[in-house]
Amino acid sequence: RAACKAQTLKFIMMEGETQQAAIEDDIRADLAVIGIDVVAEKFSSQDDFNAARVAGNFDMVFSATWGAPYDPHSYVNSWTAADEEHYAALPTAGIDTTQFTADVNAILGELDAAQRQAKWTALLTSIHNEVIHLPLYGFRDVSITTRSRLSGYAPGTQNFDYPLHKALVVSGSKTVKVAPRAQGGLFSSAGGLEPHATRPNEFFSNNWLYEGLVRYGSGGAVEPALATGWTSTANSDGSETVRFTLRTGVKFHDGADFDCAAVKLNFDHVFGNADLIGWYGWYDLPNVLKEWSCNGETFVLSTSQAYYPLMQELAYIRPIVMLSPTAFVGSADPVAENSCPTIYNTKLTNPSITCVGVSSFSGTGPFKFKSRTPTAGATADSWGITPDDLVVFEKNADYWGGAPDIEELHVVKYDSAADVYDALIAGNIDAVLGSGVLEPARVKELQYDDSFELHVGEETSNHAIVLNIADKEVRKAVVHAVNKNHIIETQLSGFESPTSQLFSKSVPYCDIELTPKFDYDLEKAELLNCPAGASSKKKSDSGLSGGMVALIVILAVAVAGLVAGVAFIVMK
Repeated sequence: RAACKAQTLKFIMMEGETQQAAIEDDIRADLAVIGIDVVAEKFSSQDDFNAARVAGNFDMVFSATWGAPYDPHSYVNSWTAADEEHYAALPTAGIDTTQFTADVNAILGELDAAQRQAKWTALLTSIHNEVIHLPLYGFRDVSITTRSRLSGYAPGTQNFDYPLHKALVVSGSKTVKVAPRAQGGLFSSAGGLEPHATRPNEFFSNNWLYEGLVRYGSGGAVEPALATGWTSTANSDGSETVRFTLRTGVKFHDGADFDCAAVKLNFDHVFGNADLIGWYGWYDLPNVLKEWSCNGETFVLSTSQAYYPLMQELAYIRPIVMLSPTAFVGSADPVAENSCPTIYNTKLTNPSITCVGVSSFSGTGPFKFKSRTPTAGATADSWGITPDDLVVFEKNADYWGGAPDIEELHVVKYDSAADVYDALIAGNIDAVLGSGVLEPARVKELQYDDSFELHVGEETSNHAIVLNIADKEVRKAVVHAVNKNHIIETQLSGFESPTSQLFSKSVPYCDIELTPKFDYDLEKAELLNCPAGASSKKKSDSGLSGGMVALIVILAVAVAGLVAGVAFIVMK
């Protein structure tokens, strides 16, 4: 194809990501049509993969927005930190990162809702126009429960939120066995289980154990959790003061009382030191908090500047959730004996604090930690985490929201999606929680099996490819050359929908129309990358080329005109 501009693009990914590999195969085939070669580079080490992303040693890499409640502000804010692929892709596309950071900060500090929407619209439009993403599809989390065992389950409102405490056991044992989706795909470990950490913990397990002052509801609403209500005051200097009324009568799993002193202690450990504040590059709340204190049993939080996502970020599953005051180590000094995981002592650079972890995993959540069975012969990873064969949680009979009907919750590890499917069919597990645990074909199959119930969450997260390609015309060609519908039909479960923009319209400030549309248009892609004369025309839904369809239409019109003329003559 001499007319096409010769291009070779490096597509990086982790080894073992079978679905991503299949999608990459489809993308490679689509781009070959317009003369672009794609070479996949697969990493066995997560650290090496992350280093390649940050350094920009790629042309294409899979990404996904974080969904509710992180989109769009936390995901976009993360692009300015040297810990993921956008850090390299922005300057490659000619985006001034200093100005970009200033624009993001201006939005985060905008308290007027209308002005905030206008600023988000302007920023998202400019990002879209630079074509640094190939948007693929909107993602819905799909869970499957066995009808004879469970009823009343409904998906949570954010990723890895599996609210099993609301499910009822229909028959049989009150011990329920599940296979959940974890951050790396199939469950392999419940993580460290400490509350005040990001990596290496798992969202789903921590969410069963711990709670924050507020939680994220449907449609972007922030709802009461351990705080029953709050009032906000905008100060003359642009800062904000929030007063939280705390829930009374709540007990931690170890029997300790939940009160304002416990809230303050948790904030002291998470936000009281600059070493840990720097750990959360995607999360600006630590940088804007000024002080916190107790006024009787009212918790008072003050910021140093205006920050609109304040309440939204307090609703995150981690890290600002409540640990029992008796589960802190020693004197619970935030500097000498901080609750951060001990592995952080090796990860932080010249830390001024000492991470000692926690003495127990005691929160206020609907389930308590009971036990874990490590995988025999397995070794710990670089974060000190050893794989689990089984992790057991038991119900919190004193849960303030009502004791779960499930008495014990067993999280079981399987080596493959096929093993999970076999266990589900055999009745050895009662639920599969989250997408990506079963093969897409099996999900399609089970939706028609009356023995099982599928629970489909809201579409809040979009999957995309980040394009670290200097030539904008090539970026444009790529986004129009990829057939997203074919990927959804052949590689996914069918609950996804093709998208032409980065963020789901269901998340705050993103219900906007961005143009031009990044839809599949092979003819346009060829004109961009093969300007000397394209030969493969855009395919219609029937599989005919655009040129052939046009010819058929012309002939049909001609025949219709001839028939009309004959009819006119006959009638005359």
